[in-house]
Amino acid sequence: MSERADIASLTGEELTQVVLAMGQPSYRARQLADWLGKGIWDLQAMTNLPASFLKMLEEQTYLPRPVIERKLVSTDGTVKYLFRFADGELVETVLMNYRHGTSVCLSTQAGCRQGCAFCASTLGGLNRNLTASEILAQFFTAQRDSQCKISNIVLMGTGEPLDNFDHTVRFLQLVNAPQGPNIGMRHISLSTCGLVPQIRQLGEMGFPLTLSVSLHATTDELRDRLMPVNRKYPLPMLMQTCKEYFAKTGRRISIEYVMIKDMNVSKQDANRLLSLTEGFLSHINLIPVNYVEERGFHPPSEGEIKEFCELLRRKGAEVTVRRKLGNDINASCGQLRHSCQKEQKKG
Repeated sequence: MSERADIASLTGEELTQVVLAMGQPSYRARQLADWLGKGIWDLQAMTNLPASFLKMLEEQTYLPRPVIERKLVSTDGTVKYLFRFADGELVETVLMNYRHGTSVCLSTQAGCRQGCAFCASTLGGLNRNLTASEILAQFFTAQRDSQCKISNIVLMGTGEPLDNFDHTVRFLQLVNAPQGPNIGMRHISLSTCGLVPQIRQLGEMGFPLTLSVSLHATTDELRDRLMPVNRKYPLPMLMQTCKEYFAKTGRRISIEYVMIKDMNVSKQDANRLLSLTEGFLSHINLIPVNYVEERGFHPPSEGEIKEFCELLRRKGAEVTVRRKLGNDINASCGQLRHSCQKEQKKG
């Protein structure tokens, strides 16, 4: 093989073809798949595989095994990892403990090119997409290090999952597979800034996951300023796509709404938000903006947040204010990676 095979990104059938091409019997693929599905990605730990086969795997394949560059633990138990891959790329992963179980927030790209005005992840642009195996490696490494059984996944870390569509979909298939982590699709949330064609494509696949749409503004004028994607896929088009997605999947859509002081938390904004979400089942998730030095946005006061939330509830909306986890360790996506990159430049 001219290129090393990314075996942790392969389905069972694809893995069998790789193993057969190495001149090995097909049952070796099942043995190998058992190790990979358990997150054991150290070839030398695969004790039931012969040394000759392990040598071929070492020469002809690769397995991403990120190292923990930094690990921050919050007083509330939230753990933020900064992983470094073999090429030096840094990605963030956050482990969060809730009453219903342990969730992990995974990154799908190294950086992001969407340019949202309030987000730390976009400050350095996009370096590259992550492969399905690199997304999966975050899951296994965090689970192994924390010794926590992860039950829920949110694809809301660094990057836009639908901008890395093929690798994200492959990750979903691998993490859902019975011979892998076997995380049910209903325990997975995928966040998007609003890439309309990819939302439609995802809807056609019929995955029963939770689609989270980052809205953050109720007018095209403001959303154009906050989220450049809106210039290509404006609010009417995006909300029509949400209606179509709900009609096709029957799955309630989570509407993510970052609250920014003096910008998007007026009574008029609340009423427009209600109008935008008519026609499909939704849950509105209010998120007080995290302060990022380079961005300069501030969250509203507690009173403003409560008033906005109560107005929505009185009109019948299902709404929550996201609980702040890991605030003392800057657990929001992009912050740790960006600060580490700034330190490296100074050094």
